[in-house]
Amino acid sequence: MDITLDLVLQQAVTGLALGAVYVLVAVGLSLIFGLLTVVNFAHGAFFMVGAYAGIATHEYTGSFLAAGVAAVVVSALIGAFSERVLVRPLYGRGIDYPLLLTFGISYVLVDAARILFGRQGLSIDLPEALQGGIDLGFGYFPLYRMLLVAGTLVLLALLWLGIERTRWGLIIRAGARDPLILRVLGVDVSRVWLAIFAFGAGLAGLAGILAAPLRGATPEMGDGVLVSAFVVTVVGGMGSLAGAVVAGFGLGVAVSLTTLFAPAFSDLAMFVFMAIVLLVRPNGLFGRAGLLS
Repeated sequence: MDITLDLVLQQAVTGLALGAVYVLVAVGLSLIFGLLTVVNFAHGAFFMVGAYAGIATHEYTGSFLAAGVAAVVVSALIGAFSERVLVRPLYGRGIDYPLLLTFGISYVLVDAARILFGRQGLSIDLPEALQGGIDLGFGYFPLYRMLLVAGTLVLLALLWLGIERTRWGLIIRAGARDPLILRVLGVDVSRVWLAIFAFGAGLAGLAGILAAPLRGATPEMGDGVLVSAFVVTVVGGMGSLAGAVVAGFGLGVAVSLTTLFAPAFSDLAMFVFMAIVLLVRPNGLFGRAGLLS
């Protein structure tokens, strides 16, 4: 196969769409870890829940917008329940306890999906308005994937504004550094933890329904995404939102280009990239030392 510059550019743009999914999942994972210091192994299951909730809603309403709202709401509610009832009693008992608990939550949600929807995968059709392609000058690219990248960038901009320019954002940043001071100032830290866990789960659910038109939905679909999200989080720096964004898009492009030049090594590409980054910067691109201590 002749590899031209146009083909490389098309593959790089494809990688941005893949990276958008990585970013949405990894940002939620990074938020939860950065504030709660919880390594959330149920995050991939929240991704799967969002896909199934969105597809089920789409079957009843025929609206892709309603499917997206349902994916976020259902995932966020399950995340809020998990934090309030299951995870919260384990705060302060070491990082291993919530890690193992969320691992168990993941198994419960996956088995529940198998019982409710079966082991066969489900699919969802895109609305006619989201079909078609855009001429980028070096080739046509699916409209939906371009909107996925653009929508992710807009959401990230709104998230940045919320964290950097609002009172809630100030509380979140302060809580990540010293929750004891927040308690002294009269802030109900438990409500902040609940909101962040639910928001992170909701982001994962949103990523699930946005990825469903591209890959369908299966009960095990969150496993590979969870691994990718952890790689993105580690490469970007544990707890760093900026790192999750940069690493997510970067790894998406790296995997996509590796698929073009050496398809047999596409699954290995992100781990090689992670190893190289950690050799140079052990805390990741934007991570800070001592977060786990």
